[in-house]
Amino acid sequence: MSLVVQKFGGSSVADADSIKRVAKRISLYAKAGHKVVVVVSAMGDTTDDLIDLAEQVSENPPERELDMLVTAGERISMAVLSMALNDAGVDARAYTGSQAGLITDEVHGKAHILRVTPGRIEEALEGGSVAIVAGFQGVSDSTKDITTLGRGGSDTTAVALAAALEADVCEIYSDVDGVFSADPRIATAARRVPLISSEEMLEMAANGSKILMARSVEYARRYGVPLHVRSSYSGRLGTLVADDPERQIPIDPDVTLRTADVVRRDAADPSKELPMDDIAAPGLEAPIISGVAHDRSEGKITVVEVPDVPGRAALLFDVVAGSGANIDMIVQNSSTVDETVAISLTLPEDDAPAAIKAIEEAQEAIGYSEVRYNDQIGKVSIVGAGMRSHPGVSATLFRSLGEAGINIDMISTSEIRISVVTEQARLDDAVRVIHTAFGLDADQTEAVVYGGTGR
Repeated sequence: MSLVVQKFGGSSVADADSIKRVAKRISLYAKAGHKVVVVVSAMGDTTDDLIDLAEQVSENPPERELDMLVTAGERISMAVLSMALNDAGVDARAYTGSQAGLITDEVHGKAHILRVTPGRIEEALEGGSVAIVAGFQGVSDSTKDITTLGRGGSDTTAVALAAALEADVCEIYSDVDGVFSADPRIATAARRVPLISSEEMLEMAANGSKILMARSVEYARRYGVPLHVRSSYSGRLGTLVADDPERQIPIDPDVTLRTADVVRRDAADPSKELPMDDIAAPGLEAPIISGVAHDRSEGKITVVEVPDVPGRAALLFDVVAGSGANIDMIVQNSSTVDETVAISLTLPEDDAPAAIKAIEEAQEAIGYSEVRYNDQIGKVSIVGAGMRSHPGVSATLFRSLGEAGINIDMISTSEIRISVVTEQARLDDAVRVIHTAFGLDADQTEAVVYGGTGR
């Protein structure tokens, strides 16, 4: 029997009926003899409601107290899910993040995990119980205060526990049937990706795909934890994020397969629900492009007429780094007339005000003439390991956008990714055009959002 870590998002535990449905799914694994650890998010919009409450009573809530407040949502979920499991005849015990051994630094709102000491979870599993853990939270090693892990924190909790417990798989449940080749709300012909490497998934997540957070994917890649992304509303196979084709992974209470065989079964009949029968012939060669990701949450800062002398660009980026901003893309345009350059950079919109202020305060030292900011941009990226061995990918990308009349503002590449910035008003068009150009459109609708927002 296997050790399985399962994570259920807020839409999967949004109300009493949803919690009972989740409890039934968990009980199938427990009754089949698997050891099960479950990580839960807050119910529905509970976290947003708690933040709204804090802002109603305080213009500037202290970070420590805000963490104490918002972690209540996950504690509610863990307790009621444990009750539902016990009522279904499965012994279950609920634990907060600190009780589960999630030890973090002292930063509130975006803490990082220092180590995981899951002694109490291991005791529960050895005693035959299902362990239910509140996601998104831990305890500071230095201050002993409750901390939160930031956006996607429950995913990170689940992967961290899976790594510490050496779990066979970490299942991430949401309200869609896995990872898709593009956001199905934009590209209605998006197809489900049955298998994706951790490297490809990390690029997708870092460039706007919201089904998994980049932080949790990086954690899984570092510790070799296979991720299985699937819907809590259906029995469909979903998407496997894994690198070892020979890895034995439980994909259903009564089915364990090699990674390669999961893909072969899926290629035989992608619509078939588990359990599936005979393994089909080997699947087709992997597509060049695994998916198209997009991000409309960035802005562009352009610093005009920076002196083209050694050290000025370094000073500019030191200033931006000092503001705490995370830079994404950089373009420098040289001028042969007045020996100055224009430097453009993209960054999260939330980071822009502090970065602009810091640049303006350093104007005399940097020596530029003007700072411009544009928040009406969008980034679209293509990701695929097949790009390494297939020439002409860039040509197809740029030709498809050109034929659609979509202008490219900035370009950034890695070994398996190409990203371009365009005007935000044409971003959705760009996603659809690129998706079609690379032959990713499905013949029939595969994407179903069963509830919530797809997260």
